Amino acid sequence: MSAHVVSVNVGKVVDVPWGKLRRSGIDKRPVAGPVQVHRLGLEGDEIADTKHHGGPDQAVYAYAAEDLERWSELAGRTFVAGQFGENLTTRGLDVQDARLGERWAVGSTLLEVCDVRIPCAVFQGFVDEPRWVRRFAEHGVVGAYLRVVQEGVVQAGDPVRVVERRDHDLTVGAAFRALTTDRARLPSFQAEPRVSAKIARQIDEVRNHSSGAPRSDRPVG
Repeated sequence: MSAHVVSVNVGKVVDVPWGKLRRSGIDKRPVAGPVQVHRLGLEGDEIADTKHHGGPDQAVYAYAAEDLERWSELAGRTFVAGQFGENLTTRGLDVQDARLGERWAVGSTLLEVCDVRIPCAVFQGFVDEPRWVRRFAEHGVVGAYLRVVQEGVVQAGDPVRVVERRDHDLTVGAAFRALTTDRARLPSFQAEPRVSAKIARQIDEVRNHSSGAPRSDRPVG
């Protein structure tokens, strides 16, 4: 079967024992039937930490079922759809190799790859694995954040079609490395105008630091 959505997942904000806020919507569960996708996310999905999560540049988070299965092998336990906090669990699509700025047609929506996930303490607490943030970062398969270009409806079984592939090698995997361990490569991402405001700001910071100019005040999206 071609690339498709295995599961559409949403979660409610609940009290949790991890992180500074002690509230999180990371526990995403599969939804039966169609789900409306708005500019800021999926109907019924909630975000607690709106300072660091959500917004138009992180409206939808996608993670591949194949990568969940690989993590299941590495951890010796079974990770199920939604357990990484993803809204869309996909199959048949190399999310890690998706290029920033490319667009996916999913159901009646049009989604745009624009950012990557940076693991945090809440994710580690929810997964309940030792040294999870470090392990997840070192593995480097982090999933993609998607901007909603066209609102619509998605559901399990929908095909995922890459309808616009960008003419560069600025992939999700490369973006994660540039944001973490290979920051000297960040300026190359200015070639893609569709990156998130967060990535654009960090590009400015690296460029300004290199040139000795004052740091940019570009807001985070």
